[in-house]
Amino acid sequence: MNNPFYITTTLPYINAPLHMGHALEFVRADTIARYKKSLGYDVYFNTGTDEHGMKIFEKAKEKGLSSQEFVDQGFLVFKEQLKMFGVLEDIHFIRTTDKTHEKAAGEFWKRVQDNGFIYKKTYEAKYCVGCESEKTDSDLVDGFCPDHAGIDLKIINEENYFFKYSLFGDKLLALYEKYPDFVVPSFRLNEIKNFVKGGLQDFSISRLKEKMPWGIEVPNDNTQVMYVWFDALVNYISTLGWPKHEGDFEKYWVNGNPTQYCGKDNTRFQSAMWQAMLMAGGVENSRQIIVNGFITGDGGIRMSKTLGNVVDPRDIVKEYGTDALRYFLLREVSSFEDSPFTLERFKDAYNSGLANGLGNLVSRVMKMATSNNIIFDKDYINKEHDVLYKEYKNAIDSFNLTQAMNSIWNIISWSDRSIQLNEPFKKIKIDRENAESDIKFLLGDLYLISEMLSSFLPETSEKIKKYILENKMPETPLFLRK
Repeated sequence: MNNPFYITTTLPYINAPLHMGHALEFVRADTIARYKKSLGYDVYFNTGTDEHGMKIFEKAKEKGLSSQEFVDQGFLVFKEQLKMFGVLEDIHFIRTTDKTHEKAAGEFWKRVQDNGFIYKKTYEAKYCVGCESEKTDSDLVDGFCPDHAGIDLKIINEENYFFKYSLFGDKLLALYEKYPDFVVPSFRLNEIKNFVKGGLQDFSISRLKEKMPWGIEVPNDNTQVMYVWFDALVNYISTLGWPKHEGDFEKYWVNGNPTQYCGKDNTRFQSAMWQAMLMAGGVENSRQIIVNGFITGDGGIRMSKTLGNVVDPRDIVKEYGTDALRYFLLREVSSFEDSPFTLERFKDAYNSGLANGLGNLVSRVMKMATSNNIIFDKDYINKEHDVLYKEYKNAIDSFNLTQAMNSIWNIISWSDRSIQLNEPFKKIKIDRENAESDIKFLLGDLYLISEMLSSFLPETSEKIKKYILENKMPETPLFLRK
């Protein structure tokens, strides 16, 4: 495997259980990682936990724990929760409290400072603890952060270090010009271009330690700690051993087309702030930022415990299984726009797409094959599916995973129509030769479906392939409710 590929999710805070938005990001990044592996790429799949900042500090105090005790517990819960999304076992984990990361963040700070992009000043700003970011009046709705309504903003008035973000507008626009697909989808790229063209403002990258002690100390100034975002963003390279340049960093970051998944509320941080920081530190930029929309409640209302419209991914997996959750997130949720996740929509999709769609097709075809001792033959994979397979690959390459799933389900529909039209289960009694050919083509369809599903629904893919190659019926129908 000579082709390196690097993909990373953002790092969730560990002050609360993973929610459906996290599930969407992990499942999609995992699907891309699996797909690249299937093509022979040497994949480095990174994730982890963001463990510094005011949000963590206050939550730990609320629970009567030290900040370190709180994040240690949270990391173990995070790793356990991640299993329910079916992500690859060889995923790499980074914690922003890892000593190697803290050293890397310190070194990154020094390089940005030595290059002349950090200065100190006194300022006053409104700050949302929920976002861990400053807010201007134009960002607010009725005096609150729109993503954390009802949570009072903190007023920061202190002397901090600042990053000269304002100097990087032209450089960022040149980066976007060089890579027209730097941000996917294209309308998010247009949004970030307009944001940058509107003028960038320098931002604070430290906090007074006496007010907020839970962070990485600023090099050569023990009165200040790094702003949580400045620290956390460095994880994407510290996980690869940076500042050591050779080895994993050169292999996966310099030569591995570093690709970052994020939610739309993270677009500015990932595609502008982080890229400017990399430029300031003399480090190569990311290659692509893939932006998800939000998971909403019914009617496009953002999920909220207060509104009672939250669907917990743990509940879905417990009752329906991991691949059922993956199916909904990969096919029923728009690849780039906001999409609702309600129990009603989930159950409808589960029944129509999985139980009565894929599951029913597998049962019908395997019954015909096993009852008549008809063995799978790769020569009977239908060439007419080549167009759909090409569409499938093009969709994945452009990160349109919903479209890729639809290509698979088009083959499922094709197979269903073939059974209805040719009725091989009847024909076998009077025309064995032609019926056997029909059933072999159906087995070929199932095999192709299992191959195409391998990155999307890995457990289901393996089950289908086993039924085909061992020529046996499922012990219980696929997607039979537990």
